[in-house]
Amino acid sequence: MNRYQQKYRLCRLSIGALLILFLSWQPLVVADQGDGLPTVSVSVLQFGTAHWELSHVADRQLDRRNGFSLVIRPVANLPASHLAVTSGTVNGAVADLLWAQSRYQAGSAFRYVPFSSSIGDIVVGEASPVRTVSDLAGLRIGVAGGPDSKGWILLQRVAEQRGIDLSAVAEVQYAAPPLLSQALRRGQVDAIVTYWHFAARLKGEGGWRSAFGMADLLTAMDLADDLPVLGYVFPDAWARENPQLVDSFARSIADAKSELAQQPIYWQRVRPMMRTADKGVFEALREGFIAGTPQPLTAQRIADLRELLVLTGVEPKALMPESLFYRGGP
Repeated sequence: MNRYQQKYRLCRLSIGALLILFLSWQPLVVADQGDGLPTVSVSVLQFGTAHWELSHVADRQLDRRNGFSLVIRPVANLPASHLAVTSGTVNGAVADLLWAQSRYQAGSAFRYVPFSSSIGDIVVGEASPVRTVSDLAGLRIGVAGGPDSKGWILLQRVAEQRGIDLSAVAEVQYAAPPLLSQALRRGQVDAIVTYWHFAARLKGEGGWRSAFGMADLLTAMDLADDLPVLGYVFPDAWARENPQLVDSFARSIADAKSELAQQPIYWQRVRPMMRTADKGVFEALREGFIAGTPQPLTAQRIADLRELLVLTGVEPKALMPESLFYRGGP
């Protein structure tokens, strides 16, 4: 390859990288800012579950009722969302507890505002004999999120309590959630450990059920069964400079969750974002979202969240401090 060809190849690669970055961002969805209110910008997956409630906040003007204007920046994938909040392009994003912990260990502290307590689900066919963790021995198990998945780690810990090394006595396959759902339908795996909304879609179709819930696994580990493993994350420095905005944002989210839980009519506007025409799937997604509404954090629940991090392999001395867990405003 001559020098001209090398330069041409580099140019193409650079243009390609810029194009991918450009396509990963979607237009801003901005609440009316003509009233001079301070803004809070949040990066969110375009078809993610958090977008459902953020869209409701903007549509119902729950942000302005709480003294700020919400700026929603939809993105195409999770890395783009994480990049947005770490680079300072937006004030906040949605991330799981392990991500917040990893950033803390890397030297970047993030304030963690609870979003959802839905970890995931273990799904099997209606006729499957699987009812307990022990029943998974010798089966083909599909795992979403790879070997570091919270649900898979928790499942293995509970199995260890029963003297079972699941990774040794089961055939484990890692894949993306949509592929695992297809593998389960085709009989290529006997059970899947997947994210709650993919599980809800399967159960909404009919023919599939939860073998047992992640809440059961948390209870088996002597932890609260409704821990908020997903949260809105804000750089801690920004959160300390804007405590009233963090409080206002948290109140608007609580208001949205309450309205969506109590008034089903609001889901008709959200439904197109859920990408399903099937009534059973729609209802399963709605019920799953509402069921994941987290309770306010207390000292004990924060202790349980930190213990959950220890169970995933985090050294106790490296844990996120209690001050990074949002417990609500005055």
